[in-house]
Amino acid sequence: MKVSLCPGPGSVLLLTLWVQLLLTGVHASNSTKNCKLSPESESERKVLSRLEPLANKNFTVESKNKDETYTYTFQLCGDAGGVQGAGVIQSNSKSPKPEVVGRYDATQAIGGSDWVMLIYRNGDQYDSHCSKEKRKAIIMISCNRKTAMGTLEVVLEDRERVEDCFYLFELDSNAVCPVIESRLSAGSIILIIAACLVAVYLIGGFLYQRLVVGAKGMEQFPNYSFWVELGNMTADGCDFVCRSKNRDEAPAYRGVSAEPLEEEPEERDDHLLPM
Repeated sequence: MKVSLCPGPGSVLLLTLWVQLLLTGVHASNSTKNCKLSPESESERKVLSRLEPLANKNFTVESKNKDETYTYTFQLCGDAGGVQGAGVIQSNSKSPKPEVVGRYDATQAIGGSDWVMLIYRNGDQYDSHCSKEKRKAIIMISCNRKTAMGTLEVVLEDRERVEDCFYLFELDSNAVCPVIESRLSAGSIILIIAACLVAVYLIGGFLYQRLVVGAKGMEQFPNYSFWVELGNMTADGCDFVCRSKNRDEAPAYRGVSAEPLEEEPEERDDHLLPM
């Protein structure tokens, strides 16, 4: 009997798929590490980790400025629009080359309880505005539990300053929403569990009585005779404890004397008989 040491084509295909999935998972888990912080900050790195669900996706928006239409593309710690090193780019139909608004190798991350402000610096220089300094992009990501990845919006381009100009964008996502802690007390949890057990008992007992035993009417209720007897005993106990009158006492009615009546003399009708 020959034993082949060469794997079959099916095994090779499965191994290849497994390696690709492993590499994809490693790449996705380390996507925010592509952003370079200067200086490196552990607190800012934690803020970036909150944005992990937004990684590996381009967010695009169009903005009209007078007679020109600009298209902005943003990617978290990745090449926006395929432009290497660019976190945000600006495209124009009149210009074949996109302008880099901010780069992810110069990132700053500031976070609050339900928001994150991401700043990309070291973009391309302005031609004539803002003392020809480098462009800067600010992306404000706010909490919205109804959407995982919202729509990118352009708020403004502030370039009428002498320096420190910026592009401001907004984006909604549930990735930055705080975790909702359970507000149920121990008593509430016990009541919920008890209600579930009662529901299972009633439904299961009803189906058993109807389908297996073949009961009809009220007999379909699980352990019907037991609960009827329990109800009667409970009613008797309540009657015994709560009622103050002696149940053996002879009833007396208003306006009727309880004293025994005197016997009336018996009338005889012997004189009516024929002699």
